[in-house]
Amino acid sequence: MHITSAEILCVGTELLMGDVVNTNAAVIAKELAALGINVYHQTVVGDNPGRLTEALHLAFSRSDLVITTGGLGPTYDDLTKEIIAQYFGRKLVFHEESWRRIEAYFSRLQCSFTQNNRKQAMMPEGCTVFENRCGTAPGCALEGNGKMAIMLPGPPREMKPMLLEQALPYIRKDSDTHLVSRNLHFFGIGESALEQRLHDMMVEAVNPTIAPYAKTGEVMLRVTARVRDGEDPASLLEPVVDRIKEEAGQYLYSETDGDLQSALVHLLRDKGLTAATAESCTGGLVAKRITEVSGASQVFQCGMVTYSNEMKEKMLGVSRETLNTYSAVSPETAGEMAAGARRFSGADLAVAVTGNAGPEPSEGKPVGLVYVAVDSSWHKEVLELNLNRRDGDARELIRYLASSHALHLLLRTAQKYPGASEISKEQEAQAIG
Repeated sequence: MHITSAEILCVGTELLMGDVVNTNAAVIAKELAALGINVYHQTVVGDNPGRLTEALHLAFSRSDLVITTGGLGPTYDDLTKEIIAQYFGRKLVFHEESWRRIEAYFSRLQCSFTQNNRKQAMMPEGCTVFENRCGTAPGCALEGNGKMAIMLPGPPREMKPMLLEQALPYIRKDSDTHLVSRNLHFFGIGESALEQRLHDMMVEAVNPTIAPYAKTGEVMLRVTARVRDGEDPASLLEPVVDRIKEEAGQYLYSETDGDLQSALVHLLRDKGLTAATAESCTGGLVAKRITEVSGASQVFQCGMVTYSNEMKEKMLGVSRETLNTYSAVSPETAGEMAAGARRFSGADLAVAVTGNAGPEPSEGKPVGLVYVAVDSSWHKEVLELNLNRRDGDARELIRYLASSHALHLLLRTAQKYPGASEISKEQEAQAIG
């Protein structure tokens, strides 16, 4: 059957009560989008047969495909299979192979099982059964009258493998098209400003389409093309990506990495560079974000949190005169912090952050005033930033935005690296001079 629209129906009273965060819907929606299937509705319903029946009928009234999660367990209130089987006019039958797998699962764990576990092996007649390789509840697919139901278990560690390995291939079996996306990541320009630059292109775009997504301090553009099997997606995507670069390429920091820290670590590794950090108001957040990336140990020397003036002076070599004359929140202090971190660590480049994250003005410096400095043999720079957005959690937002600017400044500086041979020539010329 040809599927154009789907609805995600997550079953479980615990989801409605807020006891469990519904991450399943996001995972399923993302995978369906990659198949070119539109998801116009997502529904959460409790373990109640009447309300579940109502939600199912509503979902099928507006969608070809309904994917459910949850309600496949052994207890009396796990009713998803029963309700869906009724909708399709099917009875439940005992599935011997599923029961053998359930028995084997309990045997591996050396646990006993009760007879109500047999309920999990009762499957709608004529369905395609999906094996649960991470738990006991099998899933299944059921079709009829131009509709398809996919039933998946509720626990995410069971749901996701079944979705990726069994359900999606089943859904795709009759399709000859799929979606291919390129994600472009921008920093230093807001969503509205980027949209204004690309407005006409976005409005006119049909295949590929261009969609902006605002992130904290960043913007992502997703360029998505619908392609037929065997068709080269680059022929559709590349011309549009090239036009976007012409209009806003100076703000583009990555076409492959999903965040600043990943882009930075990969660039440092590719160029054979190392980095260090010195932080005050961000309290180690820059270093934390860098070390979140696998492989950071190859490029990251150390992170130093010097919150007090005494430690700025003692550990980083910031002069007392600078601190007394200009204060800790100043471009002079930021520059000396970065230089001290590079000198102490021996890294190729170092970044420093100092500022007032609030909640109150300090030493005459307003909340949100932050200085970010980078130090290297080929480039030195200090940014003055006003990051106060005056919302309820301003302190944490200021700290996060400051860390993003620090990562981006490191990234820009690494991009300017002229190469070891050129630096050696410059140093030799300076020594002769």
